[in-house]
Order: sequence, then structure tokens, then C-alpha cells
Amino acid sequence: MLIGIMGESGSGKTTSLRSLPPDETLYIDADKKGLSWRGWRNQYNGAKKNYLTIDTPETVLIALDKVDRKTPPFENTHYVVIDTLNGIMVADEFRRMKEKGYDKWADLANAVYGIIDRALMMRPDVTVIVTAHTQTDHDDNGYIFTRIKTSGRKLDKIGLETKMPVVLHAKANQGQYVFETHANNSTAKTPLGAFEEDEIPNDVMKVIEVLEDY
Repeated sequence: MLIGIMGESGSGKTTSLRSLPPDETLYIDADKKGLSWRGWRNQYNGAKKNYLTIDTPETVLIALDKVDRKTPPFENTHYVVIDTLNGIMVADEFRRMKEKGYDKWADLANAVYGIIDRALMMRPDVTVIVTAHTQTDHDDNGYIFTRIKTSGRKLDKIGLETKMPVVLHAKANQGQYVFETHANNSTAKTPLGAFEEDEIPNDVMKVIEVLEDY
């Protein structure tokens, strides 16, 4: 299962992951900023081998492959977090900033698309959660639309959300952190009938439980 969580900075994307079981989770911190709840360093760290600060597409793909194949120490890993997809895109841009031409953008699009595609092919008992920042576009008629922020026109044309069966829109609403489950001038989506409410608490583990029962 693949779940996308998109939202602005401070909208609760990372915090929503607090209920995942650390002993069954691999947390890939592509932003390298640490997590957002008290005591997280005791849950996720190098000694437990469940926390990686990597931002190259190649290393992320290797990690996904190891989890999929139950390669030690990932025999009991059932959840993989990639936080954030933008951290991978931006890091790749800076590594190749001196390169000119179309090739680097095509390579970036292929790499990010490859991560999403690999996540969709994981064994059935693995859930991959990908977080991403949002971009809100306004047209001349005042129409507003929010989607996952990407780097380069190639990724814009692909539309990463089209590859994701579930996209939750993390929002801070009157002091409460919630997920939007249905499109509201956005690319948020969930399976038909899985969630009746347009907004639910931002607890990804509860979302997974609903989707597993669906």
C-alpha cells in the first residue's frame, strides 16, 4: 500500500506519523531535520537501524528493495516513511546545479517516478508513506488548486498523485491538525466509501487501519 501525505510546512505531515510502531518502521529522513515529537530520538536512531538520513534516489531505492526482500535488519519492517519527497528532489537539484540542459530534469523525473513506482511494487504487508510539500496555484479567474510541489516541468506533466491510490492533504484548521480525505480544490483522494468525513484526525495509523479493513 502506498499513501501520500501532502501539506505546507507546519501542517502536521511529520507529526501524523507519531503512532507508527518504531520496531516495524523504517524512517527515511530525506530532509535531515529530525522528527517533530518529544522522545523521537529514543524511537528512531542509528542503533535501532530504523532511521536513515539519505536523500539520493539510488539509496532510497536500495532501502526499499532491502525492506521488500526482508534483508537484515529489515525482516520485520512493515512501514516505510519517505519524508519528504521534496527533500530528495531539492538535494538532487543542488548536486547537479552546474549542469545545463534538459537531461538533468529528465533524470530527476525518472528517479522520483522510479521511487513511487517501486513503492507500489512492495510486498503486500508493507505500507509506504511518502510526504511532500504542496504548491497552490491561482489562475486569472480566481480558481485555486493545491497539489504536490515538484521540481521541473516533466514531473508536473506526470502528476505524481496519479500514481498514488491515496493522497491525504494535511492542514492546520483552527488549531486542529487534520487530513482532508477528498478533493477540495486539491489532488486529495481516498478510495470510494473508505472515509465518509471530509476531514479526519491526522493519525496515519488510524488511516492505515481503515484502509486495511476496506
